Amino acid sequence: MTYCMRLAAYIAGRYLIAKKSHNVINIISAISAAGMAIGTAALIIILSVYNGFDALIRSMMSNVEPDLLITPATGKVFTPDNEAFDWIYDQEEVKNMCCILQEDVFISYDGKQGLAQARGVDWIYEEESPLKDHMMDGEFKLHKGDVPLACVGAGLAYEMGINPRFLRGIEIYFPSRTRKISMSNPMASVEFIKVWPSGTFSVNSEVDGKLMILPIEQMRELLEYEEEVSAVELRLMEGTSEKDAKRLKKEIQARLGDRYKVKDRFEQNESLYKMMKYEKTAIYMILIFIIIIIAFNIFGSLTMLIIEKQDDIQTLRSLGAQDSLIRRIFVLEGWLISLVGLAGGLIIGVGFSALQQAFGIIKMPGQFLVQAYPVILSWKDIILTVAGVAMIGYLIALLPVAAFYRKEKR
Repeated sequence: MTYCMRLAAYIAGRYLIAKKSHNVINIISAISAAGMAIGTAALIIILSVYNGFDALIRSMMSNVEPDLLITPATGKVFTPDNEAFDWIYDQEEVKNMCCILQEDVFISYDGKQGLAQARGVDWIYEEESPLKDHMMDGEFKLHKGDVPLACVGAGLAYEMGINPRFLRGIEIYFPSRTRKISMSNPMASVEFIKVWPSGTFSVNSEVDGKLMILPIEQMRELLEYEEEVSAVELRLMEGTSEKDAKRLKKEIQARLGDRYKVKDRFEQNESLYKMMKYEKTAIYMILIFIIIIIAFNIFGSLTMLIIEKQDDIQTLRSLGAQDSLIRRIFVLEGWLISLVGLAGGLIIGVGFSALQQAFGIIKMPGQFLVQAYPVILSWKDIILTVAGVAMIGYLIALLPVAAFYRKEKR
């Protein structure tokens, strides 16, 4: 079996490089190999670019979303006053633990009104917030003496005309939880606070267009709470492995019980991350389908080669070669065309992606968070590409050989 395989590979290799009597076979074979190379390179490059944008989005979201988020299983608020929260704070993987009180509110600034998502945060968040690295104007500061300040998303600031350089306050309104609605004096049933903008930040368009950060004390005053929070955010130490993070999540959930939900980053934005995963799968399948169409050129060139080599087939049979060996020769011949293209595409795709990842050769147009197109080369993508293209090449090579032998038996 090994000898027959080597013999088939040797003859197939000779057929590949030998000059054919019909030059069109050489041309079609070259076009097929070039097409497979372009398809393979495109698949690797596009998947690598997608990986880069995926990592960029996750990085941006990590500036707003914590590693773990604790929320009540029912209701909107809870009081984090049991021993389980003390245990969480003492864990070595936990870098900090922040209390959050969040609600959709009505805001008014310099005669303009609109809706916003107000997030009240404690002093730990103010001291260690990653948003400090994403300030567009002003500074990330929530207190100036006794004066409460607020940081506003760039989109919301633009819509409302909020400018941290102006000495104008942002008025925030929310219906009172304790007072009845008065038809004669509606404002009597609305709670009201005022904060002053200290800066604007930019993370992504969805967050920038609605979020504002302010001290949790002002949010409790607005919502008429004392110690309640809507969530507890946990940020883990740098270098914490995914395995340790999952273990900690399970331990926290076990200690807190069914009254609370503990969510990781994926669960906090499950629809977004699922959509990104499905999009990558869809891109892979579309490009594989394109490669299948390109690979049908191999079908044509191999069919013509089989017709041309009729004399060689009869000679091999007269020498005692079995049909299985002859079939293997032509299947390997067709497969070699696709493998040559695959090898060329790998060199181009991996080489280009590695250069872009290291040096950022192609720049992003306009103003963006990054200067060059983000690229992350993944060995998993390379293996999937090699497996997919090699399988397509092999299956396409089987078709003309099978068709020839079916016709011959008739």
